[in-house]
Amino acid sequence: MSLFSAPSNRQINTGLTVLRIIAGTIFVAHGWQKLFVFGLDGVTGGFAQLGIPMPELLGPLVAFLELFGGLALIAGLLTRLAAAGLAFNMLVATLQVHLKNGFFNPTGIEFTLSLLGSSIFLALSGAGAWSMDALIGRKTKVTVHEEQKSKIRRAA
Repeated sequence: MSLFSAPSNRQINTGLTVLRIIAGTIFVAHGWQKLFVFGLDGVTGGFAQLGIPMPELLGPLVAFLELFGGLALIAGLLTRLAAAGLAFNMLVATLQVHLKNGFFNPTGIEFTLSLLGSSIFLALSGAGAWSMDALIGRKTKVTVHEEQKSKIRRAA
């Protein structure tokens, strides 16, 4: 492997898989914490204290988005949709909560910005070949191709 050559498909798919699993695990952990450690009342109260509008709606929504969106990333299922939702979540968290605290952790934008970038990348690139999305895509492609062949035979 050369430092200056284009990556192989295998390298790209390995990178996408690693990114999905790591980012997904982080989101699952944060969603789990919101749901099962803080509880929905705690999340709603925390969102209210942070000045997040409609905390009764957005607190639980974010908790479920992080948990199930993270699981979707890990599995590579509906990756673009999950990643887009998580990217929006991280954009709001970055601008609404963390930006006023500067760049560095524990309260700055460093962490949310990393997850924002990861989520945007996955929303744009998709899950890669080693995912449920790819598996479903392959099955769908085969089914569509078989239907087209059947229509051609009937027309002939």
